[in-house]
Amino acid sequence: MTAAAVPLVCWLEECRKESVPLVGGKCSSLGELINAGVRVPPGFALTTEGYRRFMAEAGLQREVARDLEHLDVDDLEALERTSAAIRARIESAPFTRELEDLVAERYRRLGVRCCMPALPVAVRSSATAEDLPDASFAGQQDTYLWIRGVDEVLHHMRRCISSLYSARAVAYRARHRVGDDQLAISVGVQKMARAYTAGVMFTLHPANGDRSVIVIDSNFGFGESVVSGEVTPDHFVVNKVTLDIIDRTISQKEMAYVVDGRTHTSRATEVPLERQRIQSLLDDEITQLAWMGKRIEQHYGRPMDIEWAVDKDIAAGGSIFILQARPETVWSARQAPATGPTSAMDYILANMLAGKRVG
Repeated sequence: MTAAAVPLVCWLEECRKESVPLVGGKCSSLGELINAGVRVPPGFALTTEGYRRFMAEAGLQREVARDLEHLDVDDLEALERTSAAIRARIESAPFTRELEDLVAERYRRLGVRCCMPALPVAVRSSATAEDLPDASFAGQQDTYLWIRGVDEVLHHMRRCISSLYSARAVAYRARHRVGDDQLAISVGVQKMARAYTAGVMFTLHPANGDRSVIVIDSNFGFGESVVSGEVTPDHFVVNKVTLDIIDRTISQKEMAYVVDGRTHTSRATEVPLERQRIQSLLDDEITQLAWMGKRIEQHYGRPMDIEWAVDKDIAAGGSIFILQARPETVWSARQAPATGPTSAMDYILANMLAGKRVG
């Protein structure tokens, strides 16, 4: 593909798992899931070519390279100072009229597809060095939720790009010897799922590497509270073969992130006392999530770390959406789990020998 033929923006469904150089790990994974038939909120991406065009035309590439050339990442004061200066320059630099028009038109068409003007979206960083099977760069860049209007989308796109140069991200890449010439960033713009419940799912047990189970953690509202560890979520363990719920822990969930109807932003709120000990997912939703997780793992051929949400604006049966899926990087790099059965069949046989019901 010639440079002239490389798109500056593209729809997520136009991406595949091979599209990491064009749209980064997160957006390529979302496109792969869409094309595998998994329910994913629709969206589009500013490509890495769009990012490079923005940086070059704003004169930022040379300035950033100069600032980082002799930076000692172990000097925390200098690291923070340099990072703040780079991020401020990026966030204040304008997009070209061409890029602005391309993003505005995709945002308008996305709103038409979703039958909603000024569509609330998540603006999500997607770097080419994240979600790699042999490293955990995920979370080094930023995501912004419940963004409305094209001006706000463009502003938060620049904030996502600038997050490539946060102090944490710069130091992490330096210590893992990933040079700036080895990475680029894409920015995904995706319909915001109006989450009634959300959380994470692992297609192995993250505590012991047991591949015979699927583990789901959930809380009311958006998944921020679960991912950030601000709340102890409900915890479900599901047999990967039979999809039976074999263990559940209902926690006291004192806070959740919800949308503020006045400001249209995500905010932390206290969960009413009468709901704090209520199970945040229905059993049918747990089973459906586990089935989707199993299908995603089969598609990728490896254990996966998955973010999901239940959209309360959509009828039951089609309300569960996958927001992100990336390879699990801790236990899947090992030859075998430290404890527990090594396969789903081992789990069944072990329980049969113990006289327990497994079906």
